[in-house]
Amino acid sequence: MERQYDLVIVGAGPAGLSAALYGSRAGLKTLILENGAPGGKLIKTNKISNYPGIKDIEGTQLAMDMFEQATSFQAEYAYGEVNKIDENKNVYLSDGNVVKGEAVILATGTKERLLNIPGENENLGHGVSFCAVCDGAFFRDKEVVVIGGGNSALEESIYLAGLARSVTIVIRRDVFRAEEHIQKQIEENAKIHVIKKHIPVQILSLEGKVSGIELENVDTHEKQVIECSGIFPYVGQDPNTDCVQDLGILNERGYVLVDDDRQTKIPGIYAAGDVCQKSLRQVVTAVGDGATAATALEKYAAAMQEKTGIHPQKPVKKESEKPGKALAG
Repeated sequence: MERQYDLVIVGAGPAGLSAALYGSRAGLKTLILENGAPGGKLIKTNKISNYPGIKDIEGTQLAMDMFEQATSFQAEYAYGEVNKIDENKNVYLSDGNVVKGEAVILATGTKERLLNIPGENENLGHGVSFCAVCDGAFFRDKEVVVIGGGNSALEESIYLAGLARSVTIVIRRDVFRAEEHIQKQIEENAKIHVIKKHIPVQILSLEGKVSGIELENVDTHEKQVIECSGIFPYVGQDPNTDCVQDLGILNERGYVLVDDDRQTKIPGIYAAGDVCQKSLRQVVTAVGDGATAATALEKYAAAMQEKTGIHPQKPVKKESEKPGKALAG
């Protein structure tokens, strides 16, 4: 079954929700498609302290606030796993439904990069986790290891230190990449230990659960085993762009190439947030991208209206309608 919208947004993270707010406020019939909970990586983040105007807020709370505001102007929200988007703005879902948009904004974000070492795949969900907020409680009073030296790795280490018996951070280099104020918190936390100039080479398990990790010194190649119950890799991210692989809008790393209006080389197809090729991936930049894309496509929709004589589908508000309804089959 095909359904038609002025704007279809794929992804309900900060970029997608911002786009939905601006698009629906402009009177565009808007659909947000998401294959998980709204909020994107916000729901995996303990605290947000660098969002302008908000000194400190839980990621889940900011996600809910954004979602409620985004759907307050009648943007529809539906669960949907998108398999493909074609150049005609047809959005193909895994359940066989096809959604047609006059314009599409891809806001699918990124996925955590794997370590790609022996023992990792078989222990996913059995001690290997990419979300401290989601799974940290399972490791209360246990030893855990965090891999990575950026902001995410250190912030999640601080969160885990409030639950675990001890946290060991493993980094490849001899210095962190994280901001100075976060590094200071690491240095001051007695439950956090750092192993520098080492890389993980194997994850060990016992009776179906993580029991330790084998590390290798990058200079001497000597190896050591750290006993632990949980391993949290934070070694980078890759874009979720499988659904647009055939459109020729990606760079060599798989990120979407866009212009200043966040439009790709295909008219009517935009991208916003972490999925784009950009230098800074933060909540605030994702929100800006979403607003930019939605505002730009208003002009695109107006131009298409003049060309075709077809007006945007203004939503009609009904008392019985509430945001967040499921997509009908």
